[in-house]
Formats: sequence, structure tokens, C-alpha cells
Amino acid sequence: MRVRKALTTSRIPTALVATSLALALAACGGGGDDGEKKDKAGGSDAARTVDLPKLDGQTLEFAAVWTGTEQENFKKVLAEFEKRTGATVKFVPAQDPIINFLGSKIAGGAPPDVAMLPQVGAIHQAVEKGWAKPLGEEAKAQLAKNYSQGWQDLGSHEGKQYGVYYKAANKSLIWYNAQVFENAGASEPKSWDELLTTAQAVYDSGVTPFSVGGADGWTLTDWFENVYLSQAGPEKYDQLAKHEIKWTDPSVKEALTTLAQVWGKADYVAGGADGALQTEFPASVTQTFTKGDQPKAAMVYEGDFVQVNIGETDAKVGTDAKVFPFPAVGDSAPVVSGGDAAVILEDSKASQALATFLASPDAAGIQAKLGGYLSPNKAVDASAYPNDVQRKMAQALIEAGDDFRFDMSDQAPQAFGGTPGKGEWKILQDFLKNPKDVEGAQEKLEAAAAKAYGN
Repeated sequence: MRVRKALTTSRIPTALVATSLALALAACGGGGDDGEKKDKAGGSDAARTVDLPKLDGQTLEFAAVWTGTEQENFKKVLAEFEKRTGATVKFVPAQDPIINFLGSKIAGGAPPDVAMLPQVGAIHQAVEKGWAKPLGEEAKAQLAKNYSQGWQDLGSHEGKQYGVYYKAANKSLIWYNAQVFENAGASEPKSWDELLTTAQAVYDSGVTPFSVGGADGWTLTDWFENVYLSQAGPEKYDQLAKHEIKWTDPSVKEALTTLAQVWGKADYVAGGADGALQTEFPASVTQTFTKGDQPKAAMVYEGDFVQVNIGETDAKVGTDAKVFPFPAVGDSAPVVSGGDAAVILEDSKASQALATFLASPDAAGIQAKLGGYLSPNKAVDASAYPNDVQRKMAQALIEAGDDFRFDMSDQAPQAFGGTPGKGEWKILQDFLKNPKDVEGAQEKLEAAAAKAYGN
């Protein structure tokens, strides 16, 4: 399959975006006003910015890999679409990799009407297989009105628009238990060396520094991408994302060696490597914010969506659970983004209307108020987000415009960057277990990448 080029930005804009994010998070390090839920950007009582057709009696199926709170929150968005159109939308839980799930549905003659694809590579694969259908004029008009060119480009293929990036993620964040930091006398680090110093202070206080959701390989690719982008720079990042340089490149060796300073440090990871490899992402968050002064870890790395899982604990974002930008490993701090795009598989008036709705601030505003969600839609009022932390992250994302790097593994062919138990996910899990074998990991990554990219 053909993998599109990552958005091209210079080292300077990337640094400026990182600085903007750091300032934004610093401004909201104190208590957030979680109870404040304004209704300016969406929801049943909000102003409607897009006209939708009457679809009484029509039924749609919508597939996504979302589970738990994330799925329940999105169902509220679908409920608003149903209310405004008269259509019925059934949420179909999908499994990773979603391309394989969709392939089985299509082979069985029962594809969902619309699917949410979490990888750029998956969009291109769906187009090349003839599954994805181009967006209509109404949806494209919403995209042109509400999205920066970079987000539009991520959902396009060979000049045609197929994807609506409904959800974005800031994947350059480290969340921490504020009480543990206070007990340890630790402060928020700005560089990798400072992060290691902070980790040692936490360790000396009797708490394991890091919680790692190693059972989900994608969390490990995110760790790597932040280190690599900051250390090797955006040009190398783009080249590796397209497999224009090999995974045996010295820059990859340097990044893996740096990661090993955390993953390979005795007692720095909750449960050790074996425990981390049995810990799924949601548990990696909740065990960091368990009640009391002795959680299983002090810090957990992942994106803004961590807030959804923090909400399952007694911790309050902005007071008990705080956040800082992923520290600079090289010249500047990294800014890595991810996202989920809605793609039409069964073209109809109803599926096009749903895509149009998802491209509008009406839809995004509903989920914004529920927390654990960021929208790349620049028309969503920041006041729709439920707390200062979320608002500042949303503002930083919008102000970044096109100056960010999209998740590298999500740009890769699915077989390499998006399949549980295979490719980059599996190889980095093996590396977490044996972080001394840097060269062995590089060789395995290169062999899997060469096979998947076909070069």
C-alpha cells in the first residue's frame, strides 16, 4: 500500500508548538473547574450550525474499536444525530486491527455504513481495496470550514477526501500523581535528564516511578515516537515514517538506547517488564491514581485521553492528577498527535449526513463536554471542554495548525504499525522485556518494516 508523507514542518515551528503546550499546561497546573459544563459548542440545547436531512426509518451501522466510557460518550453524539434526522444508528464494536474486522464484514456481505479508522495507513488501505467512498459536497464543505489543511490532508487519498478526523489526540504528555510528587519533593521535568532525576527522587521515596501499559503494543510505539522525534528531529522522523531510512539507522539505535534508561532500569516500571506486559492501557492509568499515598506508580505516559481513565478513580484532574509535556530529549520537546477518522463504506444519503454531522462543531461539542476528548475542529468553542486542563490542551492543538507530527505507527502499513502481536507492536514488547538487545530489536524492526512497506 502507499503511505502518505507526514506533514512537513520545520524544527522551529515544532519547538514553538511544544512551548505553547508547556505554557498552556503550566497555566492550568492547579485545580480545574470540572463542574463547569457550558453548552456553547454542541448538544441538544446548543445552536445548530449544520442542516441535516430528514432520514425517518433509515438505519445505519457505525463501527469503531472504542470501548467503555469512550464508546458510551460517542453514543451520545449518535443519539443527537438520531434526534435531528429520525435515523437509527447502531454502534458496532470492532476489534483491532479494524481493517481485518472490516474485511471479514465486507466478505460476509454486511459491512457497516461508516467506520472510525485510527490509522492514516488504514484509510489508504480501505481506499485501495475499494471499500471507502468519497465524501460528498456537504461533508467537504464542513471540513473546509472547520479544519486546518493538515487535518484535511490526513483524510485524503490521491486528491480525494475520504476521512473526517473527528477525534484528535495529543500524545506528548506525562500524567503524574500530585501527592506522590509532593511526598518525594519532585518537580515537573523539562528535559529527559530531569525526568530521570525526578524518577529517582520518586523511587527513593518508596514509589515505583512509571506505569507502562505494555500489554497494548501501541503505547510502546508512542513512547518510541516521542523520544525519536525530539532526539532525531522532524526530518528523520518523516523519513523513518515513510521507510526512506532503515530501522537499523544509528538514530533508531540512539532512541532505543535512551528508552532503555527507563524500561531497563531495575524497579522503575511497575511490576517489572513481565508485569507491564500484562498491564493493559486502562489499568496502567488507574493504578497510578489509586486512593492513598502508595499507588503502584507515580507517572504514566500517554495522551490527553488518559482523563477518561482517571475519571474511573477518585482522583481529580488538575489537583490529584496533573500533567506535563513529554520532556525534550534533544533540541526541543516533541509534539506527536494521533486521531480517528470517520470513513464511509456504504454510500447513502444517511451515511453522508452522518459524515457531515461529524465534521461539524455540533457533534464534537457534545463529546467535548464529556471529557477525555480533543477535537481538531477549530470551530469548537474552548468553553465546551469541562476543565482548564482540557481547554488548554484543545487550544494548543488548534493553535498548532499544521505544525505537528502525526503518530508514526499510524502512518505505517497496518501489518507493521497497527496489528497486535505483530510488527512494531510485538517487537517493542519484546524490547521492553529485554532492553539490552538494541541491535536485535533494530534488525527485527527493519525486517518487519521492509516486508510491510514492500521496499
